[in-house]
Amino acid sequence: MSVAESVTVLLAAPRAFCAGVERAIEIVERALASRGSPVYVRKQIVHNAHVVADLESRGAVFVEELDEVPAGATVVFSAHGVSPVVRAEAARLGLEVFDATCPLVAKVHTEARRYADRGDTVLLVGHAGHEETEGTLGEAPDRTLLVQSLEDARTVEVPDPDRVSYLTQTTLAVDETAEVLDVLRQRFPALRGPSSADICYASTNRQTALRTVAEESDLVLVVGSTNSANTQRLVELARRAGRPAHLIEDAAEILPEWLAGVTIVGVTAGASAPPRLVEGVVEALRARGPVTVVEREVARETIEFTMPGAVRSL
Repeated sequence: MSVAESVTVLLAAPRAFCAGVERAIEIVERALASRGSPVYVRKQIVHNAHVVADLESRGAVFVEELDEVPAGATVVFSAHGVSPVVRAEAARLGLEVFDATCPLVAKVHTEARRYADRGDTVLLVGHAGHEETEGTLGEAPDRTLLVQSLEDARTVEVPDPDRVSYLTQTTLAVDETAEVLDVLRQRFPALRGPSSADICYASTNRQTALRTVAEESDLVLVVGSTNSANTQRLVELARRAGRPAHLIEDAAEILPEWLAGVTIVGVTAGASAPPRLVEGVVEALRARGPVTVVEREVARETIEFTMPGAVRSL
């Protein structure tokens, strides 16, 4: 890159790995250390290409479905969770299972079963095809309806408007989800939901931090993979704030033309992106010329999740 004017990099904080992601990766690492290669992982353990490639290099084998796993082998369920049908299939195949489902996703699954068991129709606010949504839908498929948009919220029909509950995917945009829930509450005054928000603390904190950084930035770079829902929400949030924003896997994807005339660059990373990738972005910007790094911290994350019992015994 050619020499550029001095640039200020605003680092959003919190950013990058959350506690659920760190826990999931450690579960795979412990399984590999204890059982040796191969350890099979159903779906990507977290939605980040760098994380997946690193674990593959150490002997993890990623598969789409359990029919790709030899009977009796060791398999890890991803952080996004699985449906009861998948758990039953693992038992039928005699697989040794280590469950890396994020505890916050597991909480949503528990709520889905509880709401359905009391006779409610469950309105799940989320995105079709996302692994987390598929797992939650599978907890009570006959009593759960997916609401993906404001239009869905305006048109969804339930058998009994007085017996209806809602849940949300943990990685949604906070503001857009609030709009959907407002519509649902207007249509179904008896609507009940969880005592605490399903959108996880990490998604909320990263969105709040990004919003703060975007207000001051000429350009926003969001580090993460395209299949990461919480990362995509960060890009959308920056663009809704009127800022040019780009999703990049790592520093190699930064295009020089993005930086033309830019003096303040906001940088963040989705909850499944390794912190080292953010460091690489800062170093790439330094290679162009003088850089001042300023952190904008909106919250300090101290949450740690315990390991599943089966993993603690390894």
